Amino acid sequence: MEGATSNEPSGETEREQASAEIQARIRTSFDRQGLMGLLGARLAHIGPGCVHIALPSRPELTQQHGYFHAGATSAIADSAGGYAAFTLFPEDTAVLTVEYKLNLLAPAQGDHIEAVGTVLKAGRTLTVCRLDVFAAQGTHRSLVAAGQQTLICVPGRPEQ
Repeated sequence: MEGATSNEPSGETEREQASAEIQARIRTSFDRQGLMGLLGARLAHIGPGCVHIALPSRPELTQQHGYFHAGATSAIADSAGGYAAFTLFPEDTAVLTVEYKLNLLAPAQGDHIEAVGTVLKAGRTLTVCRLDVFAAQGTHRSLVAAGQQTLICVPGRPEQ
């Protein structure tokens, strides 16, 4: 699947932003993630129930054929979904992934990849998210991975 889709992040359209308090909570938590820092990932968008994480291309993130490694693709997808759910969780809670499945649809190559986590169903305890990862080369974007994730809201355990 190439080109624009309704799930695709677009620089042309305005996206709803989360409140300043929720954005600060997400950014603070994201900054504590050692793996995201090691990979060089950055938060590209924080909205209610929707988070985008961008990962610029670097040789250290590739597999033997020069494509983004599935591990890097999976890592940002997992975090995008987790933070999408976390935008809807109450204060004084934590988020943990219960399970996720990611289908790799095409080799991921380009200037960067962007994972989009979107809440499908928010519950008191479990939340289900859709995971989409797009590869970008200039203005051309294509869907390279899609999946689903279940997360748990852990009460009484604030982020540290």
